[in-house]
Amino acid sequence: MIKIILFLFLYIPPLPPSNIKANDYPNDAGGKIEIKWELSPSDSIIDNYIIFRQEEIEGKWSLPETLEILPRGTNYFLDSNCKNKVKYRYFIRAIKGEIWSDSEFSNVAVAHAEWFHKKRTSVLILLIIILAFLLYFVRRAKKEELFIRKITGLDAIDEAVGRSTELGRPLLFILGLGTIAEIPTIAGLSILKRVSKKAGEYEVDIIVPCYDPVVFVAAQETVKEGFIEAGRPDLYKEGNVFFLSYDQFGYAAGCDGIMVRERPGAIFLQGYFYAESLILAETGNSIGAIQISGTTAVTQLPFFIAATDYTLIGEEMYAASAYLTRDPLSLATIKGEDYVKALLIIIVIAGLILETIAFLTKNSLFHFLKNFFEVI
Repeated sequence: MIKIILFLFLYIPPLPPSNIKANDYPNDAGGKIEIKWELSPSDSIIDNYIIFRQEEIEGKWSLPETLEILPRGTNYFLDSNCKNKVKYRYFIRAIKGEIWSDSEFSNVAVAHAEWFHKKRTSVLILLIIILAFLLYFVRRAKKEELFIRKITGLDAIDEAVGRSTELGRPLLFILGLGTIAEIPTIAGLSILKRVSKKAGEYEVDIIVPCYDPVVFVAAQETVKEGFIEAGRPDLYKEGNVFFLSYDQFGYAAGCDGIMVRERPGAIFLQGYFYAESLILAETGNSIGAIQISGTTAVTQLPFFIAATDYTLIGEEMYAASAYLTRDPLSLATIKGEDYVKALLIIIVIAGLILETIAFLTKNSLFHFLKNFFEVI
């Protein structure tokens, strides 16, 4: 009797898994099919499962291809190596020692890309709200002047240029160590144009040493355009805008040397800065110049705030162009962004409250709303 039981245990194949279901993986770019099945009744004694796949080629099924060996107790597998719009079917082999049994084939499944990720609906709603804010303020900007809060550092440009004129000293404009592809550098160039225009109106020289060769070319054109807009192209000196050094501290030392020799009445530090920021700001402070700084580098802002007279903090630099030109469309963009930021703050607070309520009440409605905000 014992031999019969032992024979049955060792040599009778395990029962295969059943109800094999294959479906396209939802909300993706295609190329994936998920397979689910009911565990074998013999799951507790089998060693593992092997997933096999067949592909339809010219109306015929290919030879079975081994995809994965899975441990017992597993009833899900994601096939992420599929071709879109190609038919596949699967079967699963239950292994026990050297014997096995195969399941029936799954249904035929086809992978395809989704047009829309349904779980990202909240993002779509947020984008529509953002667009609505922007369009609303663009429409308002065409009818009336939009209010933008005062940015002291930008209002002080005229004062700084005027002081240099009174002292008979040049202006020094430093664009930092950023490249032309970086937004702080572009923002710095927009401020440079305004300063150059004022320099032309006040008939004062402006010196612009550059760290990057491409920024140097852009700075030349920006300064030239500023003098032309002021109606004084004759005052533009090409040699005052020059490439200084592509070495970080070589550039800082060169700028410090210009400060000490030329003793500018006003210094503008506008762009992206690194460890050289305090060196430049302290040297400018030592010669008694008015300094207007601005950067998006969070680690350098404390040094500028401590050592310069006025500081543009973070996004104030990005708003400089709209603030100085008072272009209606640019102002509308700034206003729209401000309202969107306020909306995001409200969403974060609402999400925090809903998370707390969902945890305490276990209410499915609050869980739905919580998940909605999580996707955002």
